[in-house]
Formats: sequence, structure tokens, C-alpha cells
Amino acid sequence: MADLTPRYPFDSSRSERMDPKLKIGGIIDTLVGYPMADSRRENAVYLAQAKDNESRNFLHPAGYMFKPDILPPPLAKGQDKVAALVQEMDRWDVEIGLVHVEDDESAAHVLANPNRLVGCYFCDANQVMQSVRDIGKYAAQGAIRAVSVFPAGLMPQVAINDKKMYPVYAKCVELGLPMFCAAGVPGPRVPTACQHVELIDEVMYDFPELVFVTRHGCEPWVDLMVKLMVKWPNLHFSTSGFAPKYYPEAVVRYANTRGADRFVYGGYFAFGLTLERIMRELPQLPLKPEIWPKFLRGNALRILKLDGANPR
Repeated sequence: MADLTPRYPFDSSRSERMDPKLKIGGIIDTLVGYPMADSRRENAVYLAQAKDNESRNFLHPAGYMFKPDILPPPLAKGQDKVAALVQEMDRWDVEIGLVHVEDDESAAHVLANPNRLVGCYFCDANQVMQSVRDIGKYAAQGAIRAVSVFPAGLMPQVAINDKKMYPVYAKCVELGLPMFCAAGVPGPRVPTACQHVELIDEVMYDFPELVFVTRHGCEPWVDLMVKLMVKWPNLHFSTSGFAPKYYPEAVVRYANTRGADRFVYGGYFAFGLTLERIMRELPQLPLKPEIWPKFLRGNALRILKLDGANPR
């Protein structure tokens, strides 16, 4: 188990990026990935879904938004991807990163780095029984503490409230695992309806015990998302996929008032953003001082049960 003693988020040499008086401890990032040697090859499954010719030439599935000059640099030849991720986390005081687990190899990476990496099973709801079995298997190993799904990225797509997802949600409730789910218009040029925010309402009604965390912005239904968070106490918003200057104003406003416990930091390294850019822009985020510890650390500790509620 990682040392969770509160400490400064950045050392004095980095104080220009964030006020060092904010004692929050190391950051917990609820979406990190391993640096890629060949982003086009590793994103091939998403690039192939698009029907327009331009998308097929992108390095990133949403290449019209994530230009090549802002993407994280590729993994150097011969460089270990796990070591490269941990090195980048160290550079920016990210203590713990939530990474995808899809198979035994990726589970082994988490189990070999229990103080730095937490696993999140990346679910293919089109293989629903295999997903349910895998969730139980990797949870029993201690390799995962969460489940995630990208509804618009599946082939075929699976809506947030689709009957295929219900066994997965039930398994999450049974094991006390949070669900991280992409919501809103997807970045890749694929249909959107499966990720409409209104679909979350039905899921929260049927699974009131489920801890549900949205990813990737919920746009253009951000106001609806805030309304649903007011309504459902286990519904949360993570900032993954967005540079801080683009965080939705309505959610930041909610975080500064009654939503302090629902606002969760998620980056996007190494999928489409560098930690350097995220950390450079974070100080301009207009959060009240008392919100920062919850946003960058405390809420993730609770959601992932890293706060002593369910120790490794």
C-alpha cells in the first residue's frame, strides 16, 4: 500500500505551477496509460470504426482535436512502458495512477507495482459473460479496483443503459467496484447516441448502490449531468480527456458549491495529453482552496477504496 501521508503536491522547484501551500499529498490520476511506441497501430481498433477517410490517417482517434504536436512523445525503442509511465508520474507528483487492465499481462503490471498503479478492467460489453468472469478473476487477484467502458468505442456500440451492461453493473455492485464510463459526444467520428448523458439516469435508478464516474466531459449535456449529480448521490464527474482550461464551467461551479465530493481528477496521459500541459494549466482552475485536496486526491481515495476502507 502506498504511503498516503499528506504532503505538498509539488516541491518548491515546481511552485510556479501550483500553490505549494495546498497540502494535499500526491495526486491520484484516475486515467493514465502507458506511452505508446506506435499510436496509430495501438489505436487501430478505433481508427477503423470511422467511415471518413481523414480519420483513418489520424495518429489519435480524435485527431482533429489532438494534433500531433501536442501528443505525448512515443515510447523510445527498447524503453519499458511501465517504467516510462512511473517516471512521468514521478516528475509531476502523481502518486497513484489508474490504468486499464484487459488481460493477464496488463494485470501483472499492476500487481508488480502495487504502490503506484491501480487496475481498472476495460470492459467489452459485447462479450458480457467473459467480462463478468474477468472482473471477478482480476478483483480476486487484487489487480483491479474499478471497471471502465467506452460505449461508443465498442463494435458494435453498447449504450450506457443497454441490457448487455446490466450484468456488468450488477457485478460492480456485488464487488464494490466503481464504474468509469465515457459520456457525451465521443471524440472519434462515430455515432453519439449510446453515450447520451440522459441514459445514466436509468442506470442510477436501477443500481442506486453503483458508484458511477463519467469520463470525457459529458458535452454538450453538462448542465444535465450536474442536475443528475444533484439527484443521484453516487454519480461523479472526472476531468479525463480535457486540458484544464477546457473543463466545463458548470461542473467547476458545482464543485465549488455542493459538488465538492463529486469532482474527480483524471488526466489523459499518454492517450492524448501530456502531464506537463495538464499541470501547467491546473493552477488557473478557479477552485476554492478547500476543494483542491478532494479533487486531486481525496475523492479518488474514497471511490477506489484506497483510504483504508478496503486495503490491499
